[in-house]
Amino acid sequence: MMNQNRKPVVEALEKFQASRPISFHVPGHKHGMLSNLPLGMKEALRYDVTELAGLDDLHAPTEILAEAQMLLADTYGAECSYFLVNGSTVGNLAMIRTICEPGDTLLVQRNAHKSVFHAMELAGAHAVLLTPEWDERTCTAGAVSLATVKDALDKHPEAKGVFITYPTYYGTTGTELSQITESAHEQNIPVLVDEAHGAHFVAGAPFPPSALDLGVDITVQSAHKTLSAMTQASFLHVKSDLVDVTRLARLLSMLQTSSPSYLLLASLDDARELIANYSEGDKQEFLTWRQVFIQQLNKIETLEVIETEDPLKILLRQKEASGYKLQQTLEQGGIYTELADERQVLFVLPLVVKNESYPIESICKDIATAVKNMKVESSQPSKTDESFNESSHKLVITTSSQPKKDTQWVVCELAIGRQAASPIIPYPPGIPLVLNGELLNEQQVQDIRRMLEAGAKFQGGVKSDGHTIEFEVLNVQGEDVHD
Repeated sequence: MMNQNRKPVVEALEKFQASRPISFHVPGHKHGMLSNLPLGMKEALRYDVTELAGLDDLHAPTEILAEAQMLLADTYGAECSYFLVNGSTVGNLAMIRTICEPGDTLLVQRNAHKSVFHAMELAGAHAVLLTPEWDERTCTAGAVSLATVKDALDKHPEAKGVFITYPTYYGTTGTELSQITESAHEQNIPVLVDEAHGAHFVAGAPFPPSALDLGVDITVQSAHKTLSAMTQASFLHVKSDLVDVTRLARLLSMLQTSSPSYLLLASLDDARELIANYSEGDKQEFLTWRQVFIQQLNKIETLEVIETEDPLKILLRQKEASGYKLQQTLEQGGIYTELADERQVLFVLPLVVKNESYPIESICKDIATAVKNMKVESSQPSKTDESFNESSHKLVITTSSQPKKDTQWVVCELAIGRQAASPIIPYPPGIPLVLNGELLNEQQVQDIRRMLEAGAKFQGGVKSDGHTIEFEVLNVQGEDVHD
């Protein structure tokens, strides 16, 4: 076993600063001396350096970064692991481009992050969409079933891989990822996983098993979402004979910045050390904190707490109020949630460790006050799983080689039956409701309109000025892209 108490990047940066270096190199703030940032921010710039002697090079690591990534692989049981400084987005881009050439087919879980569909477009690949099961507990699209994947594998033997989201943004995992992986491997097809919200799973039960432990080939994790890394810092792991690691490394070098932030790299080093040494005592501290927190929340009248498959995620629902309204009310009381939807808000809990406090009493008091002062809506929008009853293997062509077509913005009524010119994405969570090229149906248009009116924020091909809602559609109906 490697010494998981080491932090090679952190240690090297501390040693470098202790030598009182004089900068005649980039970045131009010169260890923060020329920065006019507030003092608290400026202090961090002492460690914002570049590839200097003793600090290694992320794109050709041989020293501290090589050691740090080996420690990372050892922690997660991977054959090789990588630090990512462009988020899990770049991991999804690199994974898919490693597997797919232009014209190739990839089986993709429909409720995947927008970066997955961007990767498909950049790769010039075709996506066979796998419809997820409706999760009654969270009232969201959940995991994809083994039956759906096996059916798609039978109908599309040319597929180069299966892309799964595990867990979903809401903490849903399902129970069949191991069997899905076995089915794909029977045909020598790799399984790629967006595990952005599961970097902490390696800590073991009661957290769900990690994707690598379930046999997948390659997975990306946002170390900044549930661990202690800075925003934009992620991990990527490979454990497979079906993935060309040389090609993957080359693509990561192409897709990531040539000037990686050492602050991000140090935070990745620190996050790895935290989870590698996350003890049973730490876990018990977290579980006790969580139990007390939920007990206190359950004392607030009209508030419902929903637990998910991932203990780090909980949902709060306020009777007769949308999640958007609840989020807005909580923010007025200084409580900021991860996201809201029509029903609820999502809390990402802190991965508490021993001897660290995260106040419960004051937080629950603020939540109770906010809820008590909340103006209740006349009714809560209803949402069913009807939009997930469609075919589970619809083929959507998302190649970048498609001919360019003129687009126009049209009001809701005129958008129905037209092809969306660009994806329509509620953000967060960043999962497209409509993909570019898909036909807009009446239910989708009504759902999006209702969500906008309730306070949802969108990226992509829909806009509203507060009075009129418009969709971006193709000017001329193109060929049918559905199979």
